[in-house]
Amino acid sequence: MTKERFFIYSTVFLIMGLSNSVIPVLPEIASASSVGPGTIKYTLLFSGYFIGALLTLIPFGFIADRYSHLKLIILAISLTAISGIMLTLTSNTYLMIIARILEGCACGAFFPPAYAILAEYQNKNRYLGEFNFLLNAGLASGAVAAGFLADGYVKGAIILFTALALIVFCFGMIIPGTYQQGSKNNDQISKTGKEPHSYDIFLNETKKILGIALNPMYITTWIIAFFIFGITGVMLAYYPQYSSGMLSKPELGIVIAIVYISSMATNLIAGRLNINYRKMINSGIILAAAGVIVSIKYPLTGFTLLGIGSGIGMIGLPIAVSYMDIDKNDKGTSMGIFTTYTYMGLAFLPMIMGYFTKFGYQIMFTGTAVLMILTLLLKNSNKNNS
Repeated sequence: MTKERFFIYSTVFLIMGLSNSVIPVLPEIASASSVGPGTIKYTLLFSGYFIGALLTLIPFGFIADRYSHLKLIILAISLTAISGIMLTLTSNTYLMIIARILEGCACGAFFPPAYAILAEYQNKNRYLGEFNFLLNAGLASGAVAAGFLADGYVKGAIILFTALALIVFCFGMIIPGTYQQGSKNNDQISKTGKEPHSYDIFLNETKKILGIALNPMYITTWIIAFFIFGITGVMLAYYPQYSSGMLSKPELGIVIAIVYISSMATNLIAGRLNINYRKMINSGIILAAAGVIVSIKYPLTGFTLLGIGSGIGMIGLPIAVSYMDIDKNDKGTSMGIFTTYTYMGLAFLPMIMGYFTKFGYQIMFTGTAVLMILTLLLKNSNKNNS
């Protein structure tokens, strides 16, 4: 394995791990800062990560064309370490929200150059598969570590992933020259050497992005992407507080991790089945909504269904995007817009549903599931539905 791949793999694992190490202990962290569940501060402690990613994914995509990919990844792991240090040392709500937003910015800085580097390898399909596996493994590990270390110290998992991020940052600082000297032969890579975007090109790209993102023909797919990922965000944000008298911290960590484990398994299985993408999406909607309802009484079963539903959606929705009547040169842009809508769901649906926690968590969870089911009534505008 090259140093670059090791650096990318370890970085994605740690960025995802740190982001999820906050979730199982979010009620305790919020309580220590006198922040009540359902408040805007509470939801920002959860959603700040996704807001940061949402705001920076596209800008860093443009920046990745101008600067060294590896240097952007070094920036990403440094932001991850800084946010972890802030979360460890402070109990100030506003500083912790800033730290969560910084975590999201690290995500935005990381993914465009990481995908660009891996796409230049000869064995890119294999390496991208390994990358996505480690992404989900990091999310699951963060949740499990937080649950098991919480009894000793609430922020134990945050400290663990922060320390590892600092080590990986130091490793990254010693390899920039290696990347610059690489070639495309075999497992070596080289920089794309694309010319920087001019201001006019930037404006044209922005108009094109808005044209696709707001096109009524595609809005059904975007809305479903918003909800099928947002519903997972709602459960991750509020289930730790809801289950405080039902599950221990280690049990909660396992329950949250099962979302990612079941999603990973579903990706492997469903991706090999010849199923109409619309059926995949509808099945994902139903299973995800059912998972939310079932989790009210049966956490492990409910979160397994939620993971399976979101996993099926993760396959069906990108296929739906690929069938959109969009110029082939803009397919990459459409996938970027799809990713943006998923982060919008993760960031903003928990904030919206947080208002309804005053009626009780069970009612709020049920309402979220009903909204998810209602997306089945939306008309599919894709011409090709095979």
